[in-house]
Amino acid sequence: MSELSYLEKLLDGFDVEWMSLGDIGNFIRGNGLQKKDFIESGFPAIHYGQIYTRYGLSADKTFTFVSSELANKLRKAQKNDLLLATTSENDVDVVKPLAWLGGETAISGDMMLFRHERNVKYLAYFFQSEIFQTQKMKYITGAKVRRVSSSDLAKIVIPIPCPDNPEKSLAIQSEIVRILDSFTALTAELTAELTAELTARKKQYNYYRDQLLSFEEGEVEWKTLGDIGEFIRGKRFTKADYVAEGIKVIHYGEIYTRYGVYATDSLSQVRADMANSLRYAEPGDVVLTDVGETVEDVGKAVAWLGDEKVAIHDHCYAFRHTMNPKFVSYCMQTASFIAKKAKYVARTKVNTLLINGFSKISIPVPYPNDPERSLAEQDRIVRILDNFDILTNSISKGLPREIELRQKQYEYYRDLLFSFPKPDAVSQ
Repeated sequence: MSELSYLEKLLDGFDVEWMSLGDIGNFIRGNGLQKKDFIESGFPAIHYGQIYTRYGLSADKTFTFVSSELANKLRKAQKNDLLLATTSENDVDVVKPLAWLGGETAISGDMMLFRHERNVKYLAYFFQSEIFQTQKMKYITGAKVRRVSSSDLAKIVIPIPCPDNPEKSLAIQSEIVRILDSFTALTAELTAELTAELTARKKQYNYYRDQLLSFEEGEVEWKTLGDIGEFIRGKRFTKADYVAEGIKVIHYGEIYTRYGVYATDSLSQVRADMANSLRYAEPGDVVLTDVGETVEDVGKAVAWLGDEKVAIHDHCYAFRHTMNPKFVSYCMQTASFIAKKAKYVARTKVNTLLINGFSKISIPVPYPNDPERSLAEQDRIVRILDNFDILTNSISKGLPREIELRQKQYEYYRDLLFSFPKPDAVSQ
């Protein structure tokens, strides 16, 4: 069915009128409420920041409360009001909607309620649509904090089917809401299924990796890192030293967020004139951090497999050894290794690795008296784990793409359902 024929069927011969928000309702600004005013129980209250972080399209309960005394001084939303967070640091979030389906609730400043006689979820879905966003952009003001005034919001137009027949109008709005609710539920269900599949695969991978590296059978010796190799600390550079082309470097912060088990190329470079002031990891070294926000982040490792040396930050160590570097990196990911590592992390404001203690942690060395056979066994285990890692990462990368595809599909149908014939002012 084409876009036009579907909308014609939905309208069933009735007209649609694009009406200004100011003509169909009133904007009422919130006042006075701050986060410090929240208490464990009392009168329901919503702070504008929560609309960005804690609420979806609609809600009938609040997460927070204020005293009845304060509530008496605040403006209040009632059932079927559309709540709007009206300030943000980015244009997309300005005027983020929340269809309020609950009882009377207090609202903060930097938000408004829109009181009307339409289907509130119809309005909320419209406020998310490309049609609304395009109109809104013309009225955004402010430098760092972006906002839209109620007087400007009142100028924005919205399609109202059958404006002279309120009963039929609400029925059409409700049908559009039903379709979008169903699509939203399906998208959420698919996302939950994909996320559960990814979580299960990661657990399976972690279990298999830990089992492979436990060496409960076979000829193996557990040796301390200090006996296997040496730790070489990096030297300081800052992000101010970064350039487009220069000396390849690994910054400790990138190890948490951008590197996996191994790397063959660096993500950053610094000025060439710094060459003599830096310290380097050689190909085959394992680079690890010595600080982190969590205990697990401290000591996070990446095997450097590049063709040439790479400079490392002073919050990094290069572990130099003669084993398979990816085998060592995989060992450092296991639950048993992380548990041992936790004993050698100084828990201060910034968690810091105690390298002398860390060097006492043991990892398995298969066939320790036969170096050639030992490396062959390490290579075999690495190949197995690499294959499993590739499978897990393909799901990890595919999940966001699939979710993004479903979101775009939802947005397409949402905008389609609001694509009634537009007046020139909206079309341009």
